[in-house]
Amino acid sequence: MRFTPKGYGGNRRDPDQVKRDGWHEQHMLAVSLDDHRLTWPERELVRQLGEKLYGKLPALREVRHGR
Repeated sequence: MRFTPKGYGGNRRDPDQVKRDGWHEQHMLAVSLDDHRLTWPERELVRQLGEKLYGKLPALREVRHGR
């Protein structure tokens, strides 16, 4: 039994493949500040570019247990 119309379906691309295709086809870059492949200076550059283009990230509240 088919659950999708003919021609629709197949395999889903993983998120890194979507990002890679976006870079090659659309010249767009999607980067996470938490990407372990980046060095600290590279993460800092990405953070600064993000803040310049889109504004500062919301401040993270520090969680203290017992207070």
